[in-house]
Amino acid sequence: MKKIAIYGASGHGKVVANIAKLNGYDEIIYVDDGENEFMTFESFLEKDLLVPLAFGVGINHVRAKLYEKCVENGLGVVTLIHPSAVLSSTVNIGEGSVVMAGVVLNEDADIGKCCIINSSCVIEHDNIIGDFTHISPLVACAGDVTIGDYTHIGIGSCIIQGVTIGSDSVVGAGSVVVTDIGNQKLAYGNPCEIIKGIK
Repeated sequence: MKKIAIYGASGHGKVVANIAKLNGYDEIIYVDDGENEFMTFESFLEKDLLVPLAFGVGINHVRAKLYEKCVENGLGVVTLIHPSAVLSSTVNIGEGSVVMAGVVLNEDADIGKCCIINSSCVIEHDNIIGDFTHISPLVACAGDVTIGDYTHIGIGSCIIQGVTIGSDSVVGAGSVVVTDIGNQKLAYGNPCEIIKGIK
């Protein structure tokens, strides 16, 4: 039996578990530190199960902290790619990232560690997606787009060629991004405009 642990037992965790099954993992162990019936991270460590982990947590900074805990404890972290995703042979994907159903990743796209590339996204050539970033379903990034660490791009957004979006920013759902957005900004609209700073 091929086992995997999914850290996070939410709805997002269920989707990640399904991708794991499609990648040949027969047994799913859910790990969750909330008040529920699932095994906590501490009890997972105590059992010394020696199985790889994937992340079922959508919140970027939470996922980053969980990743750090796993690395500190010497646990293996896996990258999961849905079988229906279309990837160029020159794509680079960091450890712990999840690429979901219907995604297209084109030439020389570079995806950081522990990213979520959600259902039916198109990430065109020469994109750079930073660590712990979440690209929501149906996002389209044209060529040469750069998105910083910890940034969240809302569902259905479009980003035109050559745009840079900084770290720790949020782009609201359905936005059309035609100019650069700096670090720690909340922006949305068509055309997308910066609404305020974050933090």
